[in-house]
Order: sequence, then C-alpha cells, then structure tokens
Amino acid sequence: MEKTPTGTAVGVDDPYVHVDRCDHLTDAGKCRFAVEQGDRDPAFADARSAEDFQCPVAGDLDEEGLTGPWEWADCPHFRCRDHERECARCGLEARRLAHSDERPLLEEHHLSYTDSAEEDGDPSHEIAVVLCRWCHAKVHDSWARIDDDVNPDAEAIAEAESRRAREQDELSFSSAAERFDRDG
Repeated sequence: MEKTPTGTAVGVDDPYVHVDRCDHLTDAGKCRFAVEQGDRDPAFADARSAEDFQCPVAGDLDEEGLTGPWEWADCPHFRCRDHERECARCGLEARRLAHSDERPLLEEHHLSYTDSAEEDGDPSHEIAVVLCRWCHAKVHDSWARIDDDVNPDAEAIAEAESRRAREQDELSFSSAAERFDRDG
C-alpha cells in the first residue's frame, strides 16, 4: 500500500485507479494547463500547441475511454482533486452550516505523495479524494482502505444528524406575529 512521507498508509495500492479525469482536461479534450498556464512550462505548452492543445491522455473524444498515447502518470502537470460532497469510502454526505467554524465532516485525502525518485520532495502529482474525518483517520491508522465497502460510523451519523437538525432550525420560518405577541 502507498505510504505518506511519514510512513502512514494512504489507503490504496495505485492512486491512479481512483482518477476519472485530470482537472486540466476540458470537455473538448484540450489541456487547460497548456492554454492558461503555459508560461510555467513553455516546452510542454509548445508541444500541446503543436497538437492543437489536445490532451495526450484523452486522445480522440469520438472513441470510448482514454485513447491517447500517454497514461495519467506520464503527464508532468496531471492533477485530480475530487470535489464530491460525500465520503468516497462510506458515503457520508457533507453538512456545512453557514458562519460556523466547526470542523467539517469531510476532508480532502491525498493519495499521491512524494515520488522517491524526486529529490525536491514535491509530490509527483496531486491526486486527492474526499473522505469523512472518521474514514480519514481509519485509513491513516493503516488498517482501512479507501475502496472498502463500509457504512458511516455511528458517531459520524450522529454528528451529521445534529447538523441537519440545526440546519432545519435555521431554515424554519415564523412570522412576526408569531414571534411578537401584540397583546402582551
């Protein structure tokens, strides 16, 4: 199983298995990084420009799946951050109250850490999924995997329901006549 630089488990053997698409890939199959941030890597941007900015992983959009000559791991600017609003492991949904500084139910969990071949210590690629904080702790305690088929913890459900009840209280409506008794 992949490990963090401190030796804790990441929860997967291959982070790229959890990738649907690169954050820089447009619906038209173009590389947004090369178009918008080409000054950060001019050689990469020039190569993509020569191919009409076509993503070398996506390939031909008329075909099913990824048909390009590269894999996600081959792209020097690959990034995949999950923006789901539920835990990828147990399915717990986010409950966020406005103007609250409470710890969120969901956290971003990084699957890709420093490539041992790199000397600068920067991650080779950013690959992240969303986990509830209970699953996140279990994964880092080395015994849980992200693709386990589990239900949310009882504590997680209780916290989510508590937030749901407060959310409904905030959304409830009472008229001014109900709030202020004019006779009293």
